[in-house]
Amino acid sequence: MKHDQTPALWRKSTFSNSQAACVEVAGLPCGHAVRDSKDPDGPSLSFPAAAWSAFTAGVRADEFH
Repeated sequence: MKHDQTPALWRKSTFSNSQAACVEVAGLPCGHAVRDSKDPDGPSLSFPAAAWSAFTAGVRADEFH
């Protein structure tokens, strides 16, 4: 899904090292977007709020290993 990400405030994990090889996340009015920190002007993926909530709940529950 494509959404306007102009006002997006991108952030990366505090566990990231000083190199730029990270994934960044931005909250959007309709969900969240994810991009590669090495290519901030490149493509990003947008997810609806319900999908993002399900994903983060799965991460917290250690469902992805």
